[in-house]
Amino acid sequence: MRTGTLILWASAGACVVFWALRLATPAGAAMVPVAAPAPVSVDLQAMAQVLGAGPALPVAQAPAAPSRYTLHGLLAGRDSGRGAAVIGVNGQPARAYPVGAQVDEGLVLQSVGVQQARLGPSQQGSATVTLELPIKK
Repeated sequence: MRTGTLILWASAGACVVFWALRLATPAGAAMVPVAAPAPVSVDLQAMAQVLGAGPALPVAQAPAAPSRYTLHGLLAGRDSGRGAAVIGVNGQPARAYPVGAQVDEGLVLQSVGVQQARLGPSQQGSATVTLELPIKK
């Protein structure tokens, strides 16, 4: 019984203190925004040298995929060799292009596969752009 009474009075006291502090704060007082710290950049070559690595060897980089075109989906015909690709150009909404259709100025959808679409200047020429579907995990 005494413990219950103590808990009840302690709760009542905590409520009084909470509301007293809440009402004592002026309504116009605004919180000061805290600026986010600047991101830290690390020089990986200098770090490697500090840790005892030898001089960095030049690494050949693969050519970047064309960011102008985005492959959203494919419909490949197994027996006919025909199909269509859903491609977005320059961030525009994606459209479906059948094989042989002009996707962009000077680019035709040459063929579609299971995971990729090949674009080139003409239907029979070599592909200049190969778009691949992103791998979903």
